[in-house]
Amino acid sequence: MEIGREIRRRLRQVALPLLGACLSAYFVFHAIHGDRGILAWLRLNQELKAATAEAAQASDDRAAMERRVTLLSNTSLDLDMLEERARVMLNYAHPDDLIIFLKGQDDAAPGDDNRAIN
Repeated sequence: MEIGREIRRRLRQVALPLLGACLSAYFVFHAIHGDRGILAWLRLNQELKAATAEAAQASDDRAAMERRVTLLSNTSLDLDMLEERARVMLNYAHPDDLIIFLKGQDDAAPGDDNRAIN
């Protein structure tokens, strides 16, 4: 009987600190690995940097396209740009141009820039 009481007394002394340690470990684990933990925050920061870089690239591409469209507009027609687009879209070439056909490019659709090197 004496041993049983001693075990119960020691369990009461250890139970509360053990419960506190388990709860602390649970919250620390989820603070690091949880859906809103430190690792998730780092992953979101990386995704944000990638999305920002992609948005900057898309903005640059859009600006380049807008410049090309402006060169082809009625108000400021650039004849070099018009000639370039006509050659690509209509498959025309100047008689003095050297055209090199690439292997496997026979069935390229009109408008493909990779058909021939002028």
